[in-house]
Amino acid sequence: MSDDPGGAGEPIDEAQTRRIAALCQLELDDEETARMTAELTAILRYVAELQGIDVEGVPPTAHGGVRVSGWRADEPQPSLPRDLVLGQAPRSDGEGFLVPSFVDSEGGG
Repeated sequence: MSDDPGGAGEPIDEAQTRRIAALCQLELDDEETARMTAELTAILRYVAELQGIDVEGVPPTAHGGVRVSGWRADEPQPSLPRDLVLGQAPRSDGEGFLVPSFVDSEGGG
């Protein structure tokens, strides 16, 4: 073990896990302490693995992948003929859709 116990990649012991839990104001029983010790050790090993990756020349980003917009450009497109669209509606007046009233016509709500 190095001079930095619990450092990236180094296994931590249950005493360190209990200290971390106390700092977080968590109460862990023996089973939880053992499980968290194993999980924290695995996390630290993964961090050590990530720290070993050569990122020289790689620009920092706020996200992991190439970001591609899912939106198309907002450009005018030809629309469908009005009679075709209104013909698909359950009710229309030939100019627009007819929908049931959803506002009280007497102003009560």
